Amino acid sequence: MERGVEWDFEPTLDRIAALMDLLGSPQRAYPVIHIAGTNGKTSTARLTEALLRERNLRVGRFTSPHLVSVRERITVDGEQLSEERFAQVYEEIRPYVELADTQGRRIQFFELLTAMAFAAFADTPIDVAVVEAGMGGSWDATNVADGTVAVITPISLDHTDRLGPDIPSIAGEKAGIIKPGATAVLAQQELEAAEVLMRRAGDVGAVVAREGLEFGVLSREVAMGGQLLTLRGLKGVYEDVYLPLYGAHQASNAVTALAAVEALTGGDDPLDIELVRQAFAQASSPGRLEVVRREPTVVVDAAHNPGGMQATLEALHEAFDFAKVIGVVAVMRDKDVDALLELLEPMLEEVIVTRNSSPRSLTAEELAGLAAPIFGEDRVHVVERLDDAIDRGIAIADAEGEFSGTGVFITGSVVTAGDARHLLGSVVTAGDARHLLNAEGV
Repeated sequence: MERGVEWDFEPTLDRIAALMDLLGSPQRAYPVIHIAGTNGKTSTARLTEALLRERNLRVGRFTSPHLVSVRERITVDGEQLSEERFAQVYEEIRPYVELADTQGRRIQFFELLTAMAFAAFADTPIDVAVVEAGMGGSWDATNVADGTVAVITPISLDHTDRLGPDIPSIAGEKAGIIKPGATAVLAQQELEAAEVLMRRAGDVGAVVAREGLEFGVLSREVAMGGQLLTLRGLKGVYEDVYLPLYGAHQASNAVTALAAVEALTGGDDPLDIELVRQAFAQASSPGRLEVVRREPTVVVDAAHNPGGMQATLEALHEAFDFAKVIGVVAVMRDKDVDALLELLEPMLEEVIVTRNSSPRSLTAEELAGLAAPIFGEDRVHVVERLDDAIDRGIAIADAEGEFSGTGVFITGSVVTAGDARHLLGSVVTAGDARHLLNAEGV
């Protein structure tokens, strides 16, 4: 039975709500930290999970999209579901999915994954769930859960065909995850987004914690493999916190995660400083300024909208001492491609345009047509396949010489990042469970 594609957004919670009722509302069996926003959601979810697990809590995490395997989206205790467990969860909820289908509510692909996550978490059982919204907030399938803490990461323009043409419209959609009586933890926002979020919090009686006011990054300095931070949380100051992630945006994600965990924790005492240090020192965010090869250095990043790309390029410049950067770029056709290329142009010596494995990807020729007026034709190389494009980028960097300081930067999409990690052998988990769904006609 056709389940559609997850990027085909439909503003309704009717189907997923009906399915959750049939399943006995598993999303209400544990407290939820619900995360929405345009950029930084997955990194913030991972950092939040790291803090909670360091407190010896059993944590379920649901994030999207995945880099390689759909099973990455549902984790318990930091581990993605095994193929066997993934299939088992699907089989357990399938009768209820089919019942919902017969009632005229055909469950869509992302709704099915959301239901599987909530059911798996309840069955484990877990102590707390960290749940990332897929797209938007108000009508996102994950919004059948009432988050005890609602986290809004930075909002910028993305998915404008689905969420609205401007920042206030998009913020209005994201704000829908802020529920009555919740604590709203707001990362740094543009003024017009902040106004919408504050209005929503006031309307539903949510407590508000804002980056830059109630919490924030007090200091940070570049360190080997990451950065050293001093963070002001809601309950105290945390010094000498090493974060093995690059850029001011990741420091912001870290302090936002810290505030979210503090908000979930009772009492006024700060978290144990050694707990915070240990949790963040072990943190990872695959596909986010991730070094996947040395000699030459190859960095992969999933940036796919102007806000995310700006933050990524600032971090790339700060953390990597590249004399030259060779870009390998593949982008989805529904993105603001011109804006992405305009941001990349000053950073890249040359750009290799290609495509990724998604049917939504621009072809290499289409992307070249957009890149040539921005970069000049002499700086644009057209390579149809991503594997060949990566080889071309590495060859150009190698030709510059071992001590030239030339790096390769692969970017443009989450799918591009995932494909590149897989091709370069940096993926530590094997297998893609999508076939387990497709085998059932999902």
